[in-house]
Amino acid sequence: MTGLLSPQELEARLRDVGTRRYHSLHPFHRLLHGGRLDFGQVQAWALNRYYYQAMIPVKDSSVLARMEDAELRRVWRQRIIDHDGDHAGEGGIARWLKLTDGLGLDRGYVTSLVGLLPATRFAVEAYVHFVREKSLLEAIASSLTEMFSPGIIEERVAGMLKNYDFVSRETLAYFDNRLTQAPRDADFALDYVKTHARTPEQQQAVIRALEFKCDVLWVQLDALYFAYVDPKMAYPGAFLPTESHAPGERR
Repeated sequence: MTGLLSPQELEARLRDVGTRRYHSLHPFHRLLHGGRLDFGQVQAWALNRYYYQAMIPVKDSSVLARMEDAELRRVWRQRIIDHDGDHAGEGGIARWLKLTDGLGLDRGYVTSLVGLLPATRFAVEAYVHFVREKSLLEAIASSLTEMFSPGIIEERVAGMLKNYDFVSRETLAYFDNRLTQAPRDADFALDYVKTHARTPEQQQAVIRALEFKCDVLWVQLDALYFAYVDPKMAYPGAFLPTESHAPGERR
């Protein structure tokens, strides 16, 4: 990219990143949403994804600490509240734990992180380091995967409710809130990026930041696929399902 893009052209380039690289395209998600994973494989997904969910407010706190404008901070801190809640038992992390509870995973085991795949830990922590070390503009741009999340959420909830009897609307309640939170947050971040990326170099940096975030999400599914689907070689010490069911099997 050599010339300055208009705000509309920049948005188009960012949306193209999602079209090509968002993790909705990953084979693991197609298996998950299509009902072709067994009970233990769904457990492994929920357990590993917990670490990503738990670290989102840590990531957002790092972004918040770098904002010198009070109005910007007031907007961004809502993301932390969304995940942490105002009180114990509230917020997105608590709702994710209801999912892992519903899948029969011991809550203490989930939150201990003992069963994580190494690649899950490395990917999530790389994201936290990215927002701490890169510019504020790049940190905000990396959150723009939220532009693409409503589509995958709708597909996931519909597919899982249709194909697995071991999940319910209640256990999947985390995703209900994200259908409104993610578009709100994405609209704000996109407007910020389009306004503040004023040079070709800055525009290229925000595109690369979004590509990096897509990579963070993609590699987590790579780890799950090769540990629990093919060739089923989970890392020593990582979660091993103790109960397995055929895809979609009624328990």
